[in-house]
Amino acid sequence: MGSNNEQVKDLVIVGGGPAGLAAAIYAQRSLLDAVTLEQEAFGGQTILTSEIDNYPGLPHADGYTLSEAMRSQAADLGAEVRMEQVTGVSHDEKSGLFTLDTPDGELVARSVILAGGATPRRAGFDGEERFASHGVSYCATCDGMFYRGKRVYVVGGGNSAAEEALFLTRFANEVILIVRKDHLRAQAAVAQELENNEKITVRYLTSIVSLGGDELPNSITFRNNETGETTTETYDEGSFGVFVFVGRVPASELVRDLVEVDPVGYVVTDERMATRTPGLFAAGDVRKTPLRQIVTAAADGAIAANSAAAYLGRPVEG
Repeated sequence: MGSNNEQVKDLVIVGGGPAGLAAAIYAQRSLLDAVTLEQEAFGGQTILTSEIDNYPGLPHADGYTLSEAMRSQAADLGAEVRMEQVTGVSHDEKSGLFTLDTPDGELVARSVILAGGATPRRAGFDGEERFASHGVSYCATCDGMFYRGKRVYVVGGGNSAAEEALFLTRFANEVILIVRKDHLRAQAAVAQELENNEKITVRYLTSIVSLGGDELPNSITFRNNETGETTTETYDEGSFGVFVFVGRVPASELVRDLVEVDPVGYVVTDERMATRTPGLFAAGDVRKTPLRQIVTAAADGAIAANSAAAYLGRPVEG
C-alpha cells in the first residue's frame, strides 16, 4: 500500500470549512495526530459571504476574515492543515483503518471526519453549463459586481434566493426573481423585504427553459408553469445575467458506501456526529441537520472531533 505519509494518522478531516477547522482545533486539544485537507479554499462557502451578522461575538464580520481567523487559530495551535483533494475513502472492517486516496498517494487513518459541505445545485435549463461563469453564476457575492447597472434574473424561491436577490440590488438596476411555484418559501421577514424593494419584481409559476448566445447570453426563454406557454426575451450580449439558488448538493459521494444518507444525499448521523461505520463521523452542511449555519457547522466539528477522540480512547473536552 503506497502512502504519502508512512505514519497512520489518528484522524483525517476532509474539508476545511467552519466544521473542518473547528474539528481541527478540538482534535489538537485532544492531542490527536490529525490532518485537515481542503481542496479549494479554507473557509468553504463562508469565504463567499460579504457580511455575517449571526455569528456570536463577531457582528458585521465578512466571510473571508472569519474563515482566515479560524484557519489561523487552528494552525497556531499546531494543527496540520493543507490543500489537498481527497478522491476516495475506503474502510477495512478487519483492521478498522480508513484509506483515503489523494493525487499524491494514500493516507491511512484510524478515524475520519467528513466535513466537505455542499455545492450549489444546478437548475437544469439548457445553456446553464455552457454559460457557467459567463452569464450564469451561483454566488452573488463573487459575481454581483460584474452586473452593475444591468438586469439580473435570480432563480429560486427560498431564503437563499431571496437574500441573494436583495444583495444584487446593490449592483443591478433590475432584479427579477424567477419562482417555479405560486409562492415563496422564504421566511416572512425576507419576503417582506423583497416586496418593499423597488428594484425587485417576482415572476411566479415561471421557469427558465434556455439561454442563447455566443460568448455571453443574449436571449432567455421562459415557460409559464401553469399554461406551458414559452416566451423569449432578447437583449444585447452580456447585458444580463442569471443567478441560480435552488439548493445545495451535499458532498457525500466519497462515503456513500459507508454511511446512511437521506433522499437528498445528506449523511445521517447520531448526536455524536457518528455514522453507521465505526470511526467515521460527519459534520457541518454535509450531514442531515435542521439548521445549516456557520455556528452550527462549527459546533458539529467540535462534537465530531471530541467523538473521534473518545473513539480512539484519547482525552476529550468535558
